Amino acid sequence: MPKILKKQFKSSKIQGFNRILFGVLFLALELLNPLNLERASAQTPFYQDKTVRIIIGFTPGGFYDRWARLLSRYMPKYVPGNPSFLVQNMPGASSVIAANYVYNLAKADGLTMLVPINSLYLDQVVGRKEVKFDVRKFEFIGTQEKAPTLLYFRSDSPIKTLSDIIAAKEPPKCGSTGTASTGYLLAKIMDEAFKAKMTTVTGYQGGSEIDIAVERGEITCRGMDIPPHFGREPFDSWHKKGFDRHILQSGPKKDPRMGDAPTLFELMDQFKTTDVVRRAARIIMASGDFGRPMVAGPGNPPDRINLLREAYAKAMRDPGLIEEAKKSQMDMEYTSGEELQALMKELMNQPREAVDRVKKILAD
Repeated sequence: MPKILKKQFKSSKIQGFNRILFGVLFLALELLNPLNLERASAQTPFYQDKTVRIIIGFTPGGFYDRWARLLSRYMPKYVPGNPSFLVQNMPGASSVIAANYVYNLAKADGLTMLVPINSLYLDQVVGRKEVKFDVRKFEFIGTQEKAPTLLYFRSDSPIKTLSDIIAAKEPPKCGSTGTASTGYLLAKIMDEAFKAKMTTVTGYQGGSEIDIAVERGEITCRGMDIPPHFGREPFDSWHKKGFDRHILQSGPKKDPRMGDAPTLFELMDQFKTTDVVRRAARIIMASGDFGRPMVAGPGNPPDRINLLREAYAKAMRDPGLIEEAKKSQMDMEYTSGEELQALMKELMNQPREAVDRVKKILAD
């Protein structure tokens, strides 16, 4: 090969090697560039390969538990990264134990949510020493229904109307899970508004345990949310056998499933209850507007809260979830996390007179 061609060939080899070397160095520098690292990281969804825990403040079997488990099967479809959802029951003190845990001990990383009792805020309003959270700082994800209240008695009880409770020589015994439970709150309102005294036996771990106690005759009554009363056992069997009797309901309008049972506010009209007691009752019974809420603790990244809210909303529109809820007789009336957040703010910023009356009604 002529010398000049050898030089050109050698030169082209060196140039080719230099181009390769330069390309490798450029690629390495680009990969190490913080901006590029951030962009590469952003392409991987945070929730990919993660597990989201849903802490339920009650024992398995009730509607709080059933709704949490149903949503845990559908929400992952709508969270970028398709994480796993794990449901964990943490009963006790009407879910105050679970709320304290999520608020104070769970990491604020978007991986822990809570399904607490809908009246959780009232324990804070009253100032109970067990409360170690500020309910206003929970981030509401959403709820799936409204949950007005009813009061039922065993049908073999002599109690047939509110007047019978007022006239009873001994207050009837009703069961509840704790001081934030529907049964406890309803009993307090009835005493304040009508002088209808009931003895509330607290400490049951969940609604199913209360219903078993009613069947055994340990107690004769229970205040509870209307949806589960017409959506699960033992109530389906009770209604066929005529085992229980419905005394009243708390919603703004009558539920047709409740027959001729009067509403709480119809009874207040009948007994000429004062306006201040009516306002206090509205604050207390507003818990039904929260249904069975799902919340996250304070300090979670806003973008993750938004993702979870969107996933909740989409899951509630999923045909599969709707079909399962229908088969299980589970009422559906979705409310967004933003709406629930605004409602909680309103309830926690009431006039002093109304708050003082609530405290008086719910005082131990």
